[in-house]
Amino acid sequence: MTAHGKRFAALLIAGLLAAPGANAEQRSVPLVEWSSADSVERLSRSRHKADFFPLSNHFVSQDNKIFCGPASAATVLNALRLRRKQGLPQDTASIAESERAWLPKGFSPFYGKYTPGNVLNERTKRRVEVLGKPIEIGGRLRPDFGLQLRQLAQALRVHGLRAVVRVVDDGADAETVRREIAANLARRDDYVLVNYARKALGQPGGGHISPLGAYDARTDSFLIMDVNPNRAPWVWVRAADLIAAMRTFDTVENRGYLLVSDPQS
Repeated sequence: MTAHGKRFAALLIAGLLAAPGANAEQRSVPLVEWSSADSVERLSRSRHKADFFPLSNHFVSQDNKIFCGPASAATVLNALRLRRKQGLPQDTASIAESERAWLPKGFSPFYGKYTPGNVLNERTKRRVEVLGKPIEIGGRLRPDFGLQLRQLAQALRVHGLRAVVRVVDDGADAETVRREIAANLARRDDYVLVNYARKALGQPGGGHISPLGAYDARTDSFLIMDVNPNRAPWVWVRAADLIAAMRTFDTVENRGYLLVSDPQS
């Protein structure tokens, strides 16, 4: 690749990872950080926090700037499936094969669990495509970094989960969205993953995916359990602001949220 080509590729990647979507604007949004006293009070009085504790126990953070979708999927999959302890995939990347030579013969050091490294396979969007290998969009090949909402839903369905897609377009009623998400957070064994534009919340970066952990009715706010602590902490955000951040354009349609459950439970 020529020097000009390398520079263009670098600018393209930077733009795609930082672009919030055509409808998103940098806004000043009040966010309440997880470590604050206000946050403690909100979680303490919340009556919609059934998801918070299992998600905390199985929380997976990103180890690169692109895998927010796989990290969020792994968190929810483990929250729903890890207690089974059987039939779970193993991610062997943490210990090199050459290092395993020192282990007792026949002994496997690996646990069965979902990780950002094994939630994608031949039936989902491939890792190289998540990392920018062009795919066909609108009749032409173009890079599509990360996971769009429906691509994330497919990754979860491949592993046997039910993933209901809710696109927050201009026709989506904000009150219906708020009520549906809050009701989910009050129930056990189903989860919400949100896809939103960071800049619409006044944060640096582009489109992002993370699970929600709780809803506080008094302040009408949701707790985003951000899977990228390198960039942003867990925060409480007003429902109207989160819905506005989801009502932004992604690659082919608006962002939104997934309602995720396990039909085998």
